[in-house]
Amino acid sequence: MRRYAAEIYRLQDGQPWVGLADLAAHAAVSAQAVSRMARRMKEAGLVEHQPYRGLRLTEAGQRAAMPAIRRHRLVEVFLVNVMGFDWSETHDLADVFEQGIDASIEDRIDLLTGHPTRCPHGDPIPTRDGRMPVLDDTSLVNLRTGERGVVSRVRTHDPERLRYLRSIGLVPGTAFDLRSCAPFNGPLRLKYGRHDEVLGHELATAIWVTRDASGEGG
Repeated sequence: MRRYAAEIYRLQDGQPWVGLADLAAHAAVSAQAVSRMARRMKEAGLVEHQPYRGLRLTEAGQRAAMPAIRRHRLVEVFLVNVMGFDWSETHDLADVFEQGIDASIEDRIDLLTGHPTRCPHGDPIPTRDGRMPVLDDTSLVNLRTGERGVVSRVRTHDPERLRYLRSIGLVPGTAFDLRSCAPFNGPLRLKYGRHDEVLGHELATAIWVTRDASGEGG
């Protein structure tokens, strides 16, 4: 139930409810398995369930999700920083790797990776006592032409998209100017370093950014 709670937490970020079909797809299980688990979690007080809307975590459900999210994101850091895997590979690998980890190994991974506060994709890592750091960021598509920002996190696990973003240098920590954004969900043009890139609207929705406090770019 903790693993399901963690998946619901990730999917619920930015939306009030998580559909059962979305949860089944992301957890790679059948709709019947999700329905059975949803009933168990509701009985345990971990989720609310409304027909045609889906699930959302209760406060108890959010607390239950934190250890699994912490372990998963620490493992992702270990896979990239210590084992040398690409960030496009880590999500699925971590799902398998973390199954054999106990608290002592988790603590050693935390130590070996320098007590990281974010995973390779920029998502925050909960503290050991279950507190999730709060990020003040938003999707790139919410910025206006002329604004400056810094990539905070990349909210996709699609390997091809992650490899592409890595290839053009658009990763967490990258500062940029938004030169233009076409109306009606059109493409966005970003300038950063030596790059001048045009991104489709769908890909841009997965890039979350913090606005630059210095104001608008030139």
